[in-house]
Amino acid sequence: MKAVILAAGEGTRMRPLTETRPKVMLPAANRPILEHIIKSARDAGITDFICVVGYRNDMIRDYFGDGSHLGIHIDYVEQKEQLGTAHAIGTIQDLVDDRFIVMNGDALVKSSDIRSLMKHREDIVMALKEMEDPGRYGVVKTSGGRIVEIIEKPERATSNLVNAGIYLFSDIIFDNIKATGRSKRGEYEITDSIMQLIVDNIGVSYLMLDTWIDIGMPWNLLDANEFLLSKIRTAISGEIEPYATLKGEVVVGDDTIIRNGSYITGPVIIGNGCDIGPNCYIRPGTSVGDNVRIGNAVEVKNSIIMEKTHVGHLSYLGDSVIGYGCNFGAGTKVANLRHDGKNIRVAMDGGSTDTGRRKLGVIMGDGVHTGINTSINVGVMMAAGRSTHPGDVVMR
Repeated sequence: MKAVILAAGEGTRMRPLTETRPKVMLPAANRPILEHIIKSARDAGITDFICVVGYRNDMIRDYFGDGSHLGIHIDYVEQKEQLGTAHAIGTIQDLVDDRFIVMNGDALVKSSDIRSLMKHREDIVMALKEMEDPGRYGVVKTSGGRIVEIIEKPERATSNLVNAGIYLFSDIIFDNIKATGRSKRGEYEITDSIMQLIVDNIGVSYLMLDTWIDIGMPWNLLDANEFLLSKIRTAISGEIEPYATLKGEVVVGDDTIIRNGSYITGPVIIGNGCDIGPNCYIRPGTSVGDNVRIGNAVEVKNSIIMEKTHVGHLSYLGDSVIGYGCNFGAGTKVANLRHDGKNIRVAMDGGSTDTGRRKLGVIMGDGVHTGINTSINVGVMMAAGRSTHPGDVVMR
């Protein structure tokens, strides 16, 4: 059985992080999201993959190649225009035989769930997840072990089951894809193709997922990062100076030095070629990419720091996602908690979005530089390449 991974979109809701890379190449636990998804499917027994790529697809091809370094084989199909999920799946018709799995490139799922999906014998199976707040997703109604209706982002949810974007298809789906028209947002939706099957009384089965982490918003990367770090085991390849302290599960990469006085509480992963400390404090849930510098008396908590970023001395960073090649001037402080304890909201799409998180710092694109003693408010989104002056207060 082959796995088809939909990885063509930019992920506009993930800006500013996707201004310079496709969403599937954003890191969690120091590896691209797409790599974690591929490994889950591989561990379920799948070795043949088709990646439908588009936006900045050269980054995906350069990183994964033919997949041989992961013990798999990858074919690529380019979706030149991102015209929807049905269109994307339609592009791979000549590369699959009979039954195949489709996965979105922006959601983590356990290999055990993929194995369960592969065992189904029906022509069409949709993976579902029970959610407390289903309104942001496609809501699914079921009856008698079958799906009876799919409603995209309803104003009022009448079910707490959502479409996880993971499917088992036989080749009968392609006839329905060809008959699918554009949706209200101008795209060819695979859910419309499936609904037509339901209308035609062709049974659509479902599988309830145990674990599903949707990475639809920048702060969801922190959820994915925490989930993946919970599984790491201590592995030290770099140098730990005598008076540095490491507790819990901590991974330290090649050619990395942890200097005296540093205190690291896992789960934490630190990449290759990093210079950490002295006298810094790295708290649980933190991923530090390759060639990162974290200076004297810096505190970092529950954050993702991408490659070649420097965090200058006397800085604080919590519950944040920091892009590639950023530079924190000395004394940069990031706020991550509202005084009233309410959920943090961010400015998006001309409005304000509730993140669902009580703690959230900054979402920072690649190449941002802050001046010394910069203060950054909760939930700030900083576009790639921006900079601040010494002493600036960034409120939004």
